[in-house]
Amino acid sequence: MLDEDLDDIHPLFHGAPSTASFKKLRKRIVRHTREAIEQYGMIERDARWLVCLSGGKDSYTLLAVLYELKWRGLLPVDLLACNLDQGQPNFPATVLPAFLEKMGVPHRIEYQDTYSIVKDKVPAGRTYCALCSRLRRGNLYRIAREEGCSAVVLGHHRDDILETFFMNLFHGGRLATMPPKLVNEDKDLFVYRPLAHVAEEDCEKFAKAMNYPIIPCDLCGSQDGLQRQQVKQILDQWEKNSPGRRQVMFRALTNIRPSHMLDPKIFDFLGLERDSLKLDEKNENIPILR
Repeated sequence: MLDEDLDDIHPLFHGAPSTASFKKLRKRIVRHTREAIEQYGMIERDARWLVCLSGGKDSYTLLAVLYELKWRGLLPVDLLACNLDQGQPNFPATVLPAFLEKMGVPHRIEYQDTYSIVKDKVPAGRTYCALCSRLRRGNLYRIAREEGCSAVVLGHHRDDILETFFMNLFHGGRLATMPPKLVNEDKDLFVYRPLAHVAEEDCEKFAKAMNYPIIPCDLCGSQDGLQRQQVKQILDQWEKNSPGRRQVMFRALTNIRPSHMLDPKIFDFLGLERDSLKLDEKNENIPILR
């Protein structure tokens, strides 16, 4: 359903470019988001979602595509946009409220000075991301409960998931990444990542074309040499040398074979038997293992 097919459209889409390339981009993002929502079972009818809006390109794209799906009748949930102002110096606190009010999007703006806590607790030279993320997530869970939401919805995309996988591989010694759907530790909230199948490049093109008022993260963005930046550079080089490699690697995360890995906790190697072994035991013969 294109804009010209509608007598009226949501304010989020007013001024959208009418070019064929933008329409293809928009359709692709919507399709990939819908696929993730359906594939990972994110929809609870009449649920309420807390859509986390940082002011970055990814969260703007998330908000727009969720409203598009809702507009089409494909997302039967209530949406509440939420921005957590973490007290970063020079944070443009009026940008998001003004944008959301102009767009007619129900929202909640919450101020919590986690910036000072992070600066105080993290030793010089260490990255802020881990503690900052934990503090932010705890506040978002609290807000979700206060607002009667059943899910906290985040704007992580395909490339975030890939980068996290390689960070765990290179630095954590484990095969793990951001799942598109999980339950929090208290078991009372879902965490959803509907953009799990969407490429970062598409989010960037979409947000730029829509001229959204982007707010950079100056807390971690000011630090050089972050592990995620290093991994991103590696992936960028791989993609440059072999276009499409990111998508191939992402497909691999959806096509895991436990029997071809090395973790005895997820595959019973000790209990693995040959068919001939069962036959030999039945005949009370000693099997010859080759």
